Amino acid sequence: MNAVIMAGGKGSRFWPRSTDAKPKQFLELTASGETMLQLTYRRLRSWLPKENIYVSTSRKYAALVKEQLRELAADRLIEEPEQRDTAPGIALAALYFLNRGSDEAFVAIPSDQHIPDADALGEALRLCGEVAREERAIATLGIVPSRPETGYGYIEAEPKPYRDDVFRVMSFIEKPDASTAQSLIRRSNIYWNSGIFTWRPSTIAYYMALHQPQMWAALTGAGEHLETVYASLPKISVDYAILEKADRIFMIPARFEWDDVGNWTALERIRGADRYGNIMEGNVEAVDSTGNIVFSDAPKTVLIGVSDLIVVSTPAGILICRKTMDQRIKSVMEKREEDADGS
Repeated sequence: MNAVIMAGGKGSRFWPRSTDAKPKQFLELTASGETMLQLTYRRLRSWLPKENIYVSTSRKYAALVKEQLRELAADRLIEEPEQRDTAPGIALAALYFLNRGSDEAFVAIPSDQHIPDADALGEALRLCGEVAREERAIATLGIVPSRPETGYGYIEAEPKPYRDDVFRVMSFIEKPDASTAQSLIRRSNIYWNSGIFTWRPSTIAYYMALHQPQMWAALTGAGEHLETVYASLPKISVDYAILEKADRIFMIPARFEWDDVGNWTALERIRGADRYGNIMEGNVEAVDSTGNIVFSDAPKTVLIGVSDLIVVSTPAGILICRKTMDQRIKSVMEKREEDADGS
């Protein structure tokens, strides 16, 4: 099978470390010494030949990808003319393979997830690959939930397996509120949506032609005008475009450690804190302060008598935020962009 690392996002929840010029997938966030993209590539590379690993990213990030993944050949970099959303990106990847006469199943995997056990991931994705070879079948990994998480989408699977450890997906559930999340995780057939999907290019083509015919027709007919055509495509996620409408989606439960690394507080589950619960990087001193997340490029940052804050200082800006409010960072940044575009 092939793997396509999706590396075109903005990562605005990690502002101001993550910026439009260098978003979070190109940053070292987990104290591993490698960027999120490098970790994802190495995880796949441990069980897949390099010839089977591709990266999909916006054209403006192509140089960053080449810089961080030296062994990635030019023909394994799928460049989107500009940032849209996951539906155009997945469709472009499918078209990339089909134009080269390949209909081998491929996994589309985000570039910013924390999965320490590469072998367990490989085993689960090989099973996904087997399922995805069936006609019009889509396979995904469902994560067994460990807490009532409001920042993830959920999957409702049929209680009884389709075969072996493979379950049919009944529905996708949007990010819930706290009380809904509490009730969801009590059910044995509920999983977190990993955002990792396996499918054949022809399967994507089938569902795109069926549910997004204008987008698919525009892409397949673009020819030398891809840049102009791509700019006109709607910004729509692959979840809304086809996944919620497809009739043959299967899920394999993933029981290994997994984290979305979607916001600053995710680092508390990945990085070690000091004895006062602080996670600190840079020249930082914390006095009578507990449970803070602090990243600072400043010559010196001092916290005195504060708790449960996110404090980030970079040349791009300064963020001071209660940890309970970190889900709002993205909406605030999007509002700033809208205001800037309208001025």
